[in-house]
Amino acid sequence: MKGPAIFLAQFAGAEAPFDSLPAIARWAADLGYKGIQIPTWETGLFDLKLAAQSVDYCDEVAGIVADAGLEISELSTHLQGQLVAVHPAYSELFDGFADPAVQGKPAARQEWAVQQLLDAARASARLGLDAHATFSGALLWQTVYPWPQRPAGLVETGFAELARRWLPILDAFDEAGVDVCYEIHPGEDLHDGVTFERFLEATANHPRANILYDPSHFLLQQLDYLAFIDIYHERIKAFHVKDAEFNPSGRSGVYGGYQGWLDRPGRFRSPGDGQVDFGGIFSKLAQYDYQGWAVLEWECCLKHPEDGAAEGAPFIQRHMIRRTEKAFDDFAASAADEATNRRVLGID
Repeated sequence: MKGPAIFLAQFAGAEAPFDSLPAIARWAADLGYKGIQIPTWETGLFDLKLAAQSVDYCDEVAGIVADAGLEISELSTHLQGQLVAVHPAYSELFDGFADPAVQGKPAARQEWAVQQLLDAARASARLGLDAHATFSGALLWQTVYPWPQRPAGLVETGFAELARRWLPILDAFDEAGVDVCYEIHPGEDLHDGVTFERFLEATANHPRANILYDPSHFLLQQLDYLAFIDIYHERIKAFHVKDAEFNPSGRSGVYGGYQGWLDRPGRFRSPGDGQVDFGGIFSKLAQYDYQGWAVLEWECCLKHPEDGAAEGAPFIQRHMIRRTEKAFDDFAASAADEATNRRVLGID
């Protein structure tokens, strides 16, 4: 495992040191991070179109990051990936994710989003990255609760269409040698293990269709996030270290009652302040020899983001496990001897 790294999306802004890549990279390095995950929609930090076209620009970006003593963990297209598939019910709400030139034009917006993903594949390859973070988008989310009853075949048709939209993108990432890591997330059609399996089946188990593992979203769904690693570890290629807590009451539960983040039973917290068992998670990932980055994603309704960022690097560092190369009881081992083994078994 590599890390700690930090996702810059929640920190990028108009004020120093969050307004330029050199400054925010130095800020992250000073906090103890070794990597940064770059949100590609933040044009003040990164020019995705130029990166897809120019080796020189990618070398410049890599140089800026290296000068701060960091690496790029992944590029992110969470917002653009969302726009690959948008149900009309959410069209206006998601319009702000797109370039102003295509806002209010769903077909043009989707075409723009797909091109952004294709650019991200090329940019990731130019930067020497092997994983990419994104969302799947959703055509079915408004039917997540089965009332009114879903028509027969609706789910299958939805996943077939989602796969049709993503397959050219997945093929482009395959050509670039980069894994697409879908953050399994409410609001996306890929929001749990079952829906990820539906997508895999619809894409003929595409080798580049993989997972960004974020346990906070699983805790809020009351899904077993440790067992999830046992089941899907071969597809987990990216990891967000984000905490959450779920405190149901007699007034509200999983659905939250339309309350804001501060008042809803399920809410995100800074790592260590919530209920996620990170000791168990890091142990599971070490058990399966996870090779990717551990990336802090700060989202908390209580703690100041700069405090969360400052605490995040040492939190991740404490939890990272360097895998042992020998068994703890090797000191008592005896050399292999077939005759001895047969006598021990009583078959001599």
